[in-house]
Amino acid sequence: MSASAYLPFLIQAGLAAAITGGVIGASHFFGQRFKPNKIKDTAYECGVPAEGLVHTRFSVKFYLTALLFMLFDLEVVILIPWTFIYREFLASGISILGPIFFFIGVLVLGLVYEVKKGALQWEK
Repeated sequence: MSASAYLPFLIQAGLAAAITGGVIGASHFFGQRFKPNKIKDTAYECGVPAEGLVHTRFSVKFYLTALLFMLFDLEVVILIPWTFIYREFLASGISILGPIFFFIGVLVLGLVYEVKKGALQWEK
């Protein structure tokens, strides 16, 4: 393999490093400093001064719901590309319905388990 075959990867890695360095640098430059700054330490909500506690605590159920959303969101990440490449596999005579039905079955079993455990109920 020639060195030009690695050029796209090197460009992408360089861009990722530059963006990461830029974000960290901007965070350091514009972020909070060690000495207290009254304006930067207050929450900003559309120009209206914040009332009450700025850093409120969230229920664990909120995080559980977010994690379950991410778990089932991965289903879409796998199923959408599968629909695009299914025709190519079908044209080659390769059936991929078995593995994808197994994948969907595992997800359905997980959803049934969550419903039975009450993980999707906000108030108990």
